[in-house]
Amino acid sequence: MTDALILVTGAGGGVGSVGPKVVTLLREWHLPVRAMVYRDDERANALRSQGAEVVAGDLTRPEDVARVLDGVGRMLFLMSVSPSYLQATATVAMAARAAGGVEALVNMSQMSVSQMSLANAGDFSDQQRLQWLSEQVLNWSGLPVVHIRPTVFLENPLFTTLAARSLADTGTIRVPFGTGRTSPVGAADVARVAATVLQDPGGHIGRVYELTGPRSQDMNGVAEEFSRALGTHVPYVDIPLDAWSEQLAGAGLEPHVREHLVSLARLHGQNRFDRLTRTVEEITGTPAQTVEDFVVQRRDLFPAPSQRK
Repeated sequence: MTDALILVTGAGGGVGSVGPKVVTLLREWHLPVRAMVYRDDERANALRSQGAEVVAGDLTRPEDVARVLDGVGRMLFLMSVSPSYLQATATVAMAARAAGGVEALVNMSQMSVSQMSLANAGDFSDQQRLQWLSEQVLNWSGLPVVHIRPTVFLENPLFTTLAARSLADTGTIRVPFGTGRTSPVGAADVARVAATVLQDPGGHIGRVYELTGPRSQDMNGVAEEFSRALGTHVPYVDIPLDAWSEQLAGAGLEPHVREHLVSLARLHGQNRFDRLTRTVEEITGTPAQTVEDFVVQRRDLFPAPSQRK
């Protein structure tokens, strides 16, 4: 395939900032990139400095999506957690079909979709159901789609801001995971997979790629990786889901986002995230990042023992 113009939506960033990371990789490979952002701000300027064409628009507005798709050959559909997710997906599918020149649409989904069906959709968050329905819409559209389903991000508040707050307050990691196992994946690894597929999508069309970190382990194992990274003992403390959910209520999160985080925690407690794949390494040639390495790289986020209350 020729080096077609590649559209990256969600390029302004979000949890993990996968979009900006994909733009950076594609530009490092000297591929033409159009980066779609919701607001033209300093983040958009950072994308321009890399040589990307930046366009502002709303994924739920057909006229905006049609405009940014003009001349595009490949695209990454990526959107933050939002009640408008399904509306945006349908808008993108409609506009891509009308444009007629899209040879590959890479859809950033999530691992939970792999377990969903008509019989059990009620077990999941509104956001997870929206992404499950969105995959159906894209499949029905007849577009050349590749679905990428990462498990929970290492950058998720569960492993970053909420973990840091728990460490600062108690010197422990307190989440309601019970003995459930988890295999979080870094956004940089997800971005490498997406960029690799976009670079040469021919052999990937119609595939579903499930992405996890390098090991599946319970939270005691995760706490051990935090301990090694921070140079101090970090115990894991299991707490009731209801109590943890009440703590989230004071965190200033939007209700849709908070409900999604509570669902992620509940599903972890049910051991629904005990998944392990080597897909990151198989596609990119480099193993997925460990929890320990992730924490080491973000040491400033987590309080040192002397700073804990």
